[in-house]
Amino acid sequence: MKFINYLESITGIGIYPLTSLTMFFLFFALIITWSVKADKGYIRSMKQIPFPEND
Repeated sequence: MKFINYLESITGIGIYPLTSLTMFFLFFALIITWSVKADKGYIRSMKQIPFPEND
């Protein structure tokens, strides 16, 4: 028996791909929204973390 046969036998399995796609889209939509609305000074300070100018 192939794996697809096991999946087809599960009741309501069709909701999982839609749920996964929705979560994926919402995550990246939230990240993009945060990056647009974030304080630019905070982003500049985070950008300098690997190479601080004070040293």
